[in-house]
Amino acid sequence: MNSKVEKRERWRKKREYILASAGNIVGLGNVWRFPYLCYKNGGGVFLLPYCLFAILCGLPLFLLETVVGQCTQEGPIACWNELCPLGRGAGYSNLILQLYVSLYAIILGWAIFYLIYSFRDPLPWATCDNSWNTDRCVDLSSANLTAAYGGNLTVNITSGNFTKSSVSEFWERGVLSMSAGIEEVGSVKWELLLCLLACWVACYFCIWKGVRSTGKVVYFTAVFPYVMLAILLVRGLTLPGAWQGVVYYLYPDLSRLADSQVWMEACAQVLFSYGVAAGTLITFGSYNKVKNNCCRDSLWLCVLNSCTSFVAGFAVFSALGFMSYKQGVPMDMVVESGPGLAFIAFPQAIAMMPFPQLWAVCFFLMLILLGLDTVFAGLETITSCVTDLFPEQMRRPWRREIFLIFFCSFIFIIQITLTTAGGVYQFQLFEYYGCSGACVMFVSIIQCLAVGWAFGADRLCDAVEGKTGQRPWPLFKLCWRYFAPLICTVCFIGSFLDNQTLTSSGGYVYPDWAYRLGWTVALSSVVPVPIYAVIRLFLTKGTFRQRLLALWYPAPDLEYHTTDPLGEQPEL
Repeated sequence: MNSKVEKRERWRKKREYILASAGNIVGLGNVWRFPYLCYKNGGGVFLLPYCLFAILCGLPLFLLETVVGQCTQEGPIACWNELCPLGRGAGYSNLILQLYVSLYAIILGWAIFYLIYSFRDPLPWATCDNSWNTDRCVDLSSANLTAAYGGNLTVNITSGNFTKSSVSEFWERGVLSMSAGIEEVGSVKWELLLCLLACWVACYFCIWKGVRSTGKVVYFTAVFPYVMLAILLVRGLTLPGAWQGVVYYLYPDLSRLADSQVWMEACAQVLFSYGVAAGTLITFGSYNKVKNNCCRDSLWLCVLNSCTSFVAGFAVFSALGFMSYKQGVPMDMVVESGPGLAFIAFPQAIAMMPFPQLWAVCFFLMLILLGLDTVFAGLETITSCVTDLFPEQMRRPWRREIFLIFFCSFIFIIQITLTTAGGVYQFQLFEYYGCSGACVMFVSIIQCLAVGWAFGADRLCDAVEGKTGQRPWPLFKLCWRYFAPLICTVCFIGSFLDNQTLTSSGGYVYPDWAYRLGWTVALSSVVPVPIYAVIRLFLTKGTFRQRLLALWYPAPDLEYHTTDPLGEQPEL
């Protein structure tokens, strides 16, 4: 029977790992979050804290997780047995964070819905002649669109009428069939449900054979978005009014550097964009050959991520500048973040361009592929965790495929509620709290303590040098032990002291029970760390000090290092 147990998977080619990692970290946050944060937090000034945190937190943590996976050849949960058994709860936190990241599948469903309608002439969100439109709709050719833009209801004082743009009505009524609030769940929108199903079917077949299928898929899913981004960038910069948008994107406001919120948002964006504390970097690193030059790979992947975010801002704001110029409205009326940018502001700009169907197809194809890489990378991480926990059962023919069918079906059934009239409110609640920067910061702190202090930053550098022949820069050791955990701790505490209440578009305020649910969701990715630590301390034999030493330090007989023996464990 043991002969049927398969060995751990490996990337067949180095470029497959690079493309898969690039597809994972270059996602929706680069397109719809970074440009908005840059504009919101001082324009070009925002790049200063962003670059600082990228050097002191993002790159070191990216390398740390990649090294952990590559040297232990284990996934996000099992790897901690060889580093710091007491920190294994961080692996379970990674698992829970990935479950919340799977919510982005509904974004793919929305994008697929838009893509299907992008082949119509005229674009359905550009007119008020559709079944979902109301008599208060204002189409894109109307001079009164200034009062209706942005999805916010505005009052015409002289007539007392409410008006809303055709783009907003398509989003709220044509796509979502939005209810008045999260309490009104409403019925399922079947077209959206089918789009969500198509997304999960695609995700399943992307990874059903492990890295053998993932390594082939990423040649398209990781490269094609860059082709689309380049096309949209060139087209955007050639539009009238484009440079007005670019200036608005990067205009420096030095006074914003005194705002603590700017620094906290920069740190959260770096961690979120680099994909740290989610377990995927550990998983992809564990599929590498042990002697792979992970230091060089991590450096270039992080540079690629940040450069993509920066360039995406030019593509987005050049289009928004064109829309501002075309309508004669201020830039601050057309700038939004998140779904508002991807499904209201940018589609409106596209509808005003010549050959709008072409640019709509390019944009939504790019969104779909950016999100698809992130979702199936999360699925691969979850599958890797389960496989490492139950290797005898999972590493047999067809066990992985069967598990994935049941797991994808289970998540799809849960997410059916997101396709209802109140689904967008549920998505915003779970995304805001479940994928918050505070959760990512907390897990990052635990990983730094486990690797930088329990296992030892020097020992990790020795392990990397022994296996790859290249020693990490001394700065990384300082970041693992001091800079990264200190910065994450300060921002983690600051995020609670300066917590902002979630409100939906249109100023909707959630009921009290929804906020309590949100905080429960946020804590669900934090509590595995202390709960697991307490349980392990309770189950381990010996005095409390003996238990702590046994679980804090790795076992002395591990063959993790190739240059020096582990020697005696230091005193606690």
